[in-house]
Amino acid sequence: MLTNSFVLGTAAEGVHFNGGDIIFQLLVFIVLLALLKKFAWRPLMGIMKQREELIASEITAAENSRLEASKLLEEQRNLLKEARTDAQNLMENAKKQGEVQREEIIATARTEADRLKEAAKLEIEQQKEKAVSAIREQVASLSVLIASKVIEKELNAADQDKLINEYIQEAGEER
Repeated sequence: MLTNSFVLGTAAEGVHFNGGDIIFQLLVFIVLLALLKKFAWRPLMGIMKQREELIASEITAAENSRLEASKLLEEQRNLLKEARTDAQNLMENAKKQGEVQREEIIATARTEADRLKEAAKLEIEQQKEKAVSAIREQVASLSVLIASKVIEKELNAADQDKLINEYIQEAGEER
């Protein structure tokens, strides 16, 4: 005893079809779909849309950050390359300046050495002239002294040699 149902039976019994139940169930299903659409589907789709937009904005932000990081990395590489070039130029300039200063110092030292050598030569020459002048004076005074002694007494050759040697020794002791 089935009522209001769809029954399949044998050929003798026949097929019963209950259209009222089907229409009722179809109406309940449509109402349920409308309620789901209004209360569940739209909010769910709104949340999904927000999530999609959030993910898209995060992907865009990540791509922008990646591009910016790439640009910054390239700038840093260029700055590092420039810094290396500048450092190398500074080192080369310092070497060149050091070479120039070294050459200047050597030239100054050579000039000073030449000046000192010339001054020493002049001083030696002056001292030589003083020594020659002093010797001349001593020779002159010795000559006068010898002449005065010779005049005082007559000498033979041996006495004369002896007298000259004595005077030379006296002159040597006076110095």
